[in-house]
Order: sequence, then structure tokens, then C-alpha cells
Amino acid sequence: MNIIKKFSLGVLITLFLSFSANADKIKIGTEGAYPPWNSKDASGKLIGFEVELAWTLCRYIGKQCEIVEQDWDGMIPALIMRKFDAIMAGMSITAERQKAISFSQGYADEVASLAVMKGSSLEGMETPAGINLTKPNAAAKKALKTLTAGLAGKTVCVQTATIHQNFLDSGDVGKVNVRTYKTQDEVNLDLASGRCDAALAAAVAFSDYAEKSGKPVVLVGPTFSGGAFGNGVGVGLRQASQMGEDSAQGKRDAALLKAFNKAIDQARKDGVISRLAIKHFGFDASM
Repeated sequence: MNIIKKFSLGVLITLFLSFSANADKIKIGTEGAYPPWNSKDASGKLIGFEVELAWTLCRYIGKQCEIVEQDWDGMIPALIMRKFDAIMAGMSITAERQKAISFSQGYADEVASLAVMKGSSLEGMETPAGINLTKPNAAAKKALKTLTAGLAGKTVCVQTATIHQNFLDSGDVGKVNVRTYKTQDEVNLDLASGRCDAALAAAVAFSDYAEKSGKPVVLVGPTFSGGAFGNGVGVGLRQASQMGEDSAQGKRDAALLKAFNKAIDQARKDGVISRLAIKHFGFDASM
């Protein structure tokens, strides 16, 4: 009995010390395959806008930071299973995702766009420069009709489990042949090879690919925001209620949300987010 009690006490102490140690370190999950938001250099080192921003936010918070890779389609489940504490992976804040996790305030805008290869029949579609789908006006509705006609029977490639796939699956641009891929790199390669008539992703993802590869990728149609595309990109965090708001883990998750919001406020005030956005995107996408 004494041995059992000692063993049980030892386990509890170990778990407590482990939680206490982890409480001083923020582990952030990112995909490492969505440039310029996040990617890897030739040596395998994680780089990109969100990687640099993550280090900055952790300094503001005053905690040690560790950034780990996670496949996109398993990102939210891994967060919920406590594989890491936060997500910084170009993840847009949407109502659907907020059913499963919490978000910080937005730190950057992410507008989506269709892309084709130069010479495509889809070039030259007459649409507004950008449309917001939260409350689509007459011009936005007309643009969706134009896209529906232009994309009829076409194959549009997209990364799986993204807002871009959700939009295509919604039927807002009619019935298109949606082909999904595990990573954006795979989307880009098949677009360039002619296996896709068009692709849908963040506009900067295509611009980055065109610049680095030299491929004649052209953005067509309007840029998309709002509605299924969400309200900017933020830090994804566990809901405090997951483990009970009064539990140690729940209190830590709630405190982490407040800490990230405060750090984003400070980074915005100091101009850090703007500088990093201009460095990686070529323009100020800060919110």
C-alpha cells in the first residue's frame, strides 16, 4: 500500500512538474508549406511571415517559444489534443472554425484569388477588383454569375480542408470539378503542369510561387474576402471550456488568449506586423 501511495504521489508530482514546465513555454503549430505565410528554407528551417511574427509575439508575452510542424488537415485536431498550444498557419477566422477553437484578434488580412496560367481562356473576365461575401452587393452577385459561367466544366485545384475548398463546395460559383491536394505546393505544381484549369488560394501564395518559380501564373477574377473566407487571420487557440474553465489547463488556455491579444496590440502599435507583412508579402496586409 505504501509503495502504491508513493508511486501515485510520484506520478502526480511528475505530471504537475511537467505541466508547470510546459506552462513557461508556448508551443506553436505551423504548416511550413504555405509560403510566404510559413515555409522552410533549403536547410529545413522554418521561415516566413508567421514564423517571424510568432517569435516576436512570444517575446512580447515574455515566454519561451517553440514552433513545430503539423500537416494542415490535422492542425485543429492536434491543437485540441494538446500537441501544441496555438496555431499560426495562415488560418482564417471563420464561424465554422470558431465552433471548435478560439481565435485571437486578427493580425493580417488574407484575400483569396483564382489563378490560371498565362494564355488561359479565363483571363480577361470582367469582374470587380474585389468582392466581400459577408453581405454581397449587386456587383458581387454579378461577379459570382460571371465566375459561374466561366468555371463551368472546369477543374479547379485547391488545398484540402481550407476555406477555399469550402467556398468551391458551397456552390456559389456553380458546379466545378474540385480537385484537392494535401499542400499548396502540390496545387501550384499541377496548375503549372496544366492538370488544373484554375486554382484557388491566398493571392499572395500564387504571387510568391510565380516570383520564385518564374512560371507565368496570372491572377484572374476578383479577390475574395468575408463570408466563407472569414475575417482575417488570427492565432488559433483551444477553448478554455474544453478542459473546464476552472481547471489549470482551462485557466492557462484563457490566459494565453489574453496574452496573444495583448501582444498583437503591441506588435501593431510598434509597427512590427506592418514591417513583416511588407517584407514577406510586398505590401501591408496587417490588420
